[in-house]
Amino acid sequence: MAVLSDKIPHRLRRNGICLLLLLAANSGTPTFAETDKDSIGTTEKTIYLFSGLGADESPFGNLNLPGYKMVPVTWISPIPNETLSHYAERIRSQIKVQNPYVIGLSFGGVVAVEVAKLMDVEKMVLISSVKTKYNLNPIQNFFMKLGIYKILPGSFLRQTNFLTNSYFGAKTERDKHTLLNMLKDTDISLFRWGLKSIAHWDNITPPDRTIHIHGTSDKVIAYRYTKPDYSIKGGSHLMVYNRADTISKIILQYFED
Repeated sequence: MAVLSDKIPHRLRRNGICLLLLLAANSGTPTFAETDKDSIGTTEKTIYLFSGLGADESPFGNLNLPGYKMVPVTWISPIPNETLSHYAERIRSQIKVQNPYVIGLSFGGVVAVEVAKLMDVEKMVLISSVKTKYNLNPIQNFFMKLGIYKILPGSFLRQTNFLTNSYFGAKTERDKHTLLNMLKDTDISLFRWGLKSIAHWDNITPPDRTIHIHGTSDKVIAYRYTKPDYSIKGGSHLMVYNRADTISKIILQYFED
């Protein structure tokens, strides 16, 4: 497992093999492509982005992955009492290429793991997420199984304050603004379904061809349970946005390896 900081050399270690990171690419924000309904069977390198629960693709806005077309997966409304596996079966219809690359963020990573059980994925990256149910915080899961998600008021879930900013690791004004945009349009029914679903998630097998990147200061998904392949020193749950340069290099190295 590699532990990274912004000051260390561009060299990582995973599974005992030293990997030399790519030199930093030119700066710039990615262009997100619309899903091409006629693209099945093409060989173009397409990355499907599964964002955090109910969020749009904005958390990925600072990733710099030249040479790849990035297509955000859109959250759909869950059916009452729907399982994660059934939800994954419905949402996979948005994937229009064979053997896609996949990036899953937070709860989006959990859904991506379930989607990967249903189709061949070239390579997958989980960011601030988990591979199996064993990577979840057992105390948080206990309270989720008790149904605490049912009593959280919708107004609370759509706001930010010093507690939510600290919890998600939003320190700068730009981070706080991004977090607010993520939360203000939250679909409350989807959010509550997601918390219930992850509390009862039963996956015990880590997905193939997958790496996991996690921040050591993540408070949403506690780092100590995750056992990631790459650890970002001081990284919070928002690190895909505010530590995007470091994460982009890891993703590019893995996809091109």
